[in-house]
Amino acid sequence: MRVIGIDLSGPSNHKDTVMAVFERQNGRLDFLKLLRNIGDLDILKEIEAQSQLDEVVIGIDAPLSYEDGGGDREGDKLLRQFIVSMGMKPGSIMIPTFNRMVYLTLRGIKITREIGNLTTRFPISIVEVHPGAVIGSRLPQCDLENVLSYKQSLSSRTWIRDWLGEQNLIQLPVFIDEESHLIDACAAALGAWHWKDPSLHPKWSFPANPPLHPYGYCC
Repeated sequence: MRVIGIDLSGPSNHKDTVMAVFERQNGRLDFLKLLRNIGDLDILKEIEAQSQLDEVVIGIDAPLSYEDGGGDREGDKLLRQFIVSMGMKPGSIMIPTFNRMVYLTLRGIKITREIGNLTTRFPISIVEVHPGAVIGSRLPQCDLENVLSYKQSLSSRTWIRDWLGEQNLIQLPVFIDEESHLIDACAAALGAWHWKDPSLHPKWSFPANPPLHPYGYCC
């Protein structure tokens, strides 16, 4: 199985869009490649190439639907409650149609539609992932400060990079602590792996509810 984590940014912000590609084998994720500063076509070409080799599971850090009429989706409310119960900040879960989020939501929905139109040899599964919650929900309370500060702190990102290795993400490049987007792409892959693997379990999940919310949500 190939597991892909994508930290998506808005349509005009390629430089902060990152894709991390792993191969699952022997109870671990082996790092294969990391793509930075990528557009939609780059993402689709890589996914299509990986889907010729094996089943693909994709965790995307972006809203993949919105609430008809506006406001929170039910999953947004529940995930916000979950992260607050751990000591994380509620503001990291934003309404998909909020001004700062709407273009990211648009890109997330567009990307998933285009993935569904790819010519693949093996099946593709997609789940919406919150990378910060993936990390925070797997840490003891005493280490939570690293999640609260990793967007700004290099030392926290270095700590999380090493922690990801302890979660069986193998052979991660040392440079992934340079930017939070690199960390988030790897954490999205971790969340997607646990969501898909029947021997593992996400720390929190919300099921898909088609047709308006066609993808599950997890951390």
